[in-house]
Amino acid sequence: QVQLVESGGGLVQAGDSLRLSCAASGGTSRMYAMGWFRQAPGKEREFVAAISWSSGRTVYADSVKGRFTISRDSANTTVYLQMDSLKSEDTAVYYCAALRKAIATMRRVYEYDYWGQGTQVTVSS
Repeated sequence: QVQLVESGGGLVQAGDSLRLSCAASGGTSRMYAMGWFRQAPGKEREFVAAISWSSGRTVYADSVKGRFTISRDSANTTVYLQMDSLKSEDTAVYYCAALRKAIATMRRVYEYDYWGQGTQVTVSS
């Protein structure tokens, strides 16, 4: 059973940076990709970024492109989300997720098989 544990959330000011980490365990070698999603109060969970374990191919939501960077460690056990130039609208609970199938988009909530518990990111303006 794959387990995902996020860390690194917190309270920052607009324009600051924050780095989230997601530690994966329990069969990550069978995973195709890892992704980050976020959910603000009263809103649906939305895609932020994803990375393929094997090729390192990355995809980003338009709202974070150029500000956020997703990466993974060489052992494929930890995925990171570097968030720069944070805005108040980035405030949300951020979730790490893993998917098994080689899905082309990596952008849809329903494509992911495992989820972490989430970490709160609050950006004050």
